[in-house]
Amino acid sequence: MKQPYFWKAALGTIAGVMLATPVLAEQWKFAIEEIPGSIMDSYAQEFKQRIESATDGEVTVTIYPLGSLGTPTEVAEQTADGIVQFSNLSVGNLGTLVPESQILLTPYAFPSDTAEVDRILQSSETLNGDLAAAFETKGLKLGALYSGGAMVWTTKKPVHKPEDLRNFKMRVMVSPLLLKAYEDLGASPTPVPFGEVYGALQLGQVDGQVNPLSAIEEMKFYEVSNYLIWAGESDLITAVLISDDWFQTQSAERQELIEETLRETNEYIGPIAARFNDERLDKIKEAKPDIELIELDEDERAAFRERAEATKAAIGQVVSQSAADMFEKLQAEIGQ
Repeated sequence: MKQPYFWKAALGTIAGVMLATPVLAEQWKFAIEEIPGSIMDSYAQEFKQRIESATDGEVTVTIYPLGSLGTPTEVAEQTADGIVQFSNLSVGNLGTLVPESQILLTPYAFPSDTAEVDRILQSSETLNGDLAAAFETKGLKLGALYSGGAMVWTTKKPVHKPEDLRNFKMRVMVSPLLLKAYEDLGASPTPVPFGEVYGALQLGQVDGQVNPLSAIEEMKFYEVSNYLIWAGESDLITAVLISDDWFQTQSAERQELIEETLRETNEYIGPIAARFNDERLDKIKEAKPDIELIELDEDERAAFRERAEATKAAIGQVVSQSAADMFEKLQAEIGQ
């Protein structure tokens, strides 16, 4: 039967509307545990720009900063469940989920040069093989590891030797090995959520905390501290995680794009992190000219380094024997 004119017109209108409707971009979530303008944010923003450019807008990456989606542990769990596709979290917050990751928190296990730490993180067969496999058992693909800079203590009194940390409440991240480490160094380790550290310092609930300069300036920890102390015990090592189940659903081409983009972003972030920390130190000194800077000399560091041997020896007991074996392999790689 011949269709009436008004029916043909209606069909044409519907077809026109369908053709004019834009295809919605695929949405990827990228959660970080730091604030906008931080090193982690710079990493996520660079990843976002590269992915959206490479896919011509087919993919949109949305960044969720500190606290947007819950605690770091909750974000890691959301990543494992595929609710979040990517996350960037410090390994100090991953110890309860992936216990083996705690080997990266061991004091005086890495060189004191951040560029060398990054080289080890990117090239280590132990970390990119054995440790990555441990992450996969929890539904997480280890996309990248990088340093956010040397850890610095902020305190209200000078610290030069382990005895100076007696009865000193040092805020640390939640990690059994990290608690053991700062106890061995002489302090009383006290876990406090990152967003509550300023108040804890201000109220005297803790006597000090440890973070890179970038975080110390961004979170204003220097305002409630009198000293910045470089003890050389570690860098802030962070992990870029991918939801493994989600990743496996992606095409081979898309998987290759993600891995290549993470490699490129890792190369980008090293100099950015170094610049951030230098600039943040200048800002701290400008904002608080009377803050005192202490860099422990080699003899002073040696006393803390000796204390850290107890932590290294306890990895098998505190974490697991497999973690102890990984740490031994990692130390062999670093020694080479």
